[in-house]
Amino acid sequence: MGYGKSLAMTTPNKITLVRILMIPAFVLMALYYGESIKRGQPLEWQRFTAIAIFLVAAVSDGLDGYIARRYNQKSALGVVLDPIADKGLLLSGIITLSISNWSDVDPQFGRFPTWFPVLVISRDAVILIGSALLHLLNGKVRVRPTWTGKVATFLQMTAIAWVMLQLMFIPLIWVVAAAGFFTLVSGIIYVMEGFRQLGAHGQSNLS
Repeated sequence: MGYGKSLAMTTPNKITLVRILMIPAFVLMALYYGESIKRGQPLEWQRFTAIAIFLVAAVSDGLDGYIARRYNQKSALGVVLDPIADKGLLLSGIITLSISNWSDVDPQFGRFPTWFPVLVISRDAVILIGSALLHLLNGKVRVRPTWTGKVATFLQMTAIAWVMLQLMFIPLIWVVAAAGFFTLVSGIIYVMEGFRQLGAHGQSNLS
């Protein structure tokens, strides 16, 4: 009975699923806009549509969390779907804006350098693989959010907004460099925490 409830399609879960479905729609519009830039005929409605989809998806993240807490609709399915939707939206934005130029004025403001998505994906892959290994070796794993991880996520979102809104009062590379720095530092901290948990588990087995 409890198992069925944990997998129930609650309102927050429906919102999360819609958010996941928005990701390919955003990618499509973003790529189409990049192609229009390449042709020398920017179709601004495509850029605004991509921004609107991304914004609605980002806002819906807070909405489903609020509904889940306010109306006690938390579920095991939501625990799985929510981070997939969040990470999927963030990575799709970073990857898409790395392969598609969004500026017809200065390409340096319209595309991320190649190392940026490589760094972000590598850090997330290390955390995912490390968590799986810790679970296998320890039987449990505790991944606690760090302030550096939160800053990295905020700066990654800021970098995406910088490209999409075509802000130019600060060079894009500075924003990307700051996001990359905190992404790297947070990854190192997560790895160190993983080794600490592994060491603590080994000591508890010896005692």
